[in-house]
Amino acid sequence: MTLPVFQKHDKPVVLAPMAGVSDSVFRRICVEHGCDFTYTEMVSAKGLLYGGRKTRELLRISPGELPCAVQLFGSDPEIVADMVKMIADECPDVSMIDVNMGCPMPKITGNGEGSALMRDVPRAAAVMSAAVSASRLPVSCKFRKGWDDSSVNAVEFARAMEESGASLLTVHGRTRAQFYHGPADREIIARAVQAVSIPVLGNGDIFSADDAEEMLEKTGCAGIMVARGAEGDPFIFDEIRARLDGAEYTPPADFERMNEAIRHAEGFLAEKDPRLFPELRKHMSWYSKGMRGAIEFRRAVNTARSPQELLDLIYAFRDSLI
Repeated sequence: MTLPVFQKHDKPVVLAPMAGVSDSVFRRICVEHGCDFTYTEMVSAKGLLYGGRKTRELLRISPGELPCAVQLFGSDPEIVADMVKMIADECPDVSMIDVNMGCPMPKITGNGEGSALMRDVPRAAAVMSAAVSASRLPVSCKFRKGWDDSSVNAVEFARAMEESGASLLTVHGRTRAQFYHGPADREIIARAVQAVSIPVLGNGDIFSADDAEEMLEKTGCAGIMVARGAEGDPFIFDEIRARLDGAEYTPPADFERMNEAIRHAEGFLAEKDPRLFPELRKHMSWYSKGMRGAIEFRRAVNTARSPQELLDLIYAFRDSLI
């Protein structure tokens, strides 16, 4: 089976699924900057089952962000299977289903979902087997180094997922207990790569082309998944792709970065309820990081009382950088 994630390049560079970050607008921007493959924000299998409107909105995929996978989370094999079949049947633009077994957030793990499944390998395997059996699309899995330092089981887990029918794996080199603190373990990713015959993407601490190159060299992974490194910096995909292709790369000027921030904000406000504009504050903080006047800009953005006021602030800040 030829996975869509490998259609563009032998070493794909993909955008991670990030709740509250990797929405359709941001995914499109990243694709324009060289991202090979995208994932939706994390979608609850139970939320889909019970008809949650906001949950179904997460399934919206536009042509400009293809190929794209839906990332689903759940711990009930039957519910996951039913929702995988529904997504595969009703969402023609979806290229793959990814099952999240790595989210560390307490509200997810407290329900036995996300990285909590790494503590119950038989259940995780049952969830994956059910998803694979129900889907006409490839099914992948994203997971972590383990639950904590006393239960590092990424290698065992990788083998179990492969045996359960997964077509692709993504390994984040931190335990659930670490959340996003401390260095990501490249060695455990390398061991997972060596343990299975299916492709493995390396994830964790990719903030530059140097980091991506190191991940590939130290782990032998099939491709790179960029998460926090893309927050406010879709240009990271241009940078990494240039390095992998042996091409020259010129970093954008600050005003060019803020041009993308404007596109992001305007796209967000055009496609979502304008009352949600406060969600853009974190993005503007990321885009403006390290720029002249960024501290004052962020203070102003965080007190903006309307979408138009927010846009006016972004435009004015961009103009101050030219």
